[in-house]
Amino acid sequence: MNKRNNFLQPDLSNRDRSEYQKLEDVVGCKWSVSVLQSIEAGITRPGALERHITGISTKVLSERLRKLHLYGLIEKLTFPEIPPRTEYHLTPAGKKLAAIIRQIHSLDEEMAAEGSGQ
Repeated sequence: MNKRNNFLQPDLSNRDRSEYQKLEDVVGCKWSVSVLQSIEAGITRPGALERHITGISTKVLSERLRKLHLYGLIEKLTFPEIPPRTEYHLTPAGKKLAAIIRQIHSLDEEMAAEGSGQ
């Protein structure tokens, strides 16, 4: 297939492709999006996140938190207390992505409203 005709696969350098694939991995995963939205809403502790996100398992939550941290979208704060306390917060990049996800949700709602009016 000709690269010019393949609009779904942008022509990116290897480094850019890697960053783009990270974004696809996050945006394409319902759990990652749910975790980002929950942290943005102020739910910062793992136990609270697990209770807030319906249907997510401890294992999946841990994997998503690890990946979002690795991708630089959230920061992990560990407090030297007994028992240990861990909190997660959005990084500047995470805040930007959360804003984009809100815009996508708004667009989806607008399109649904337009479609239901027909």
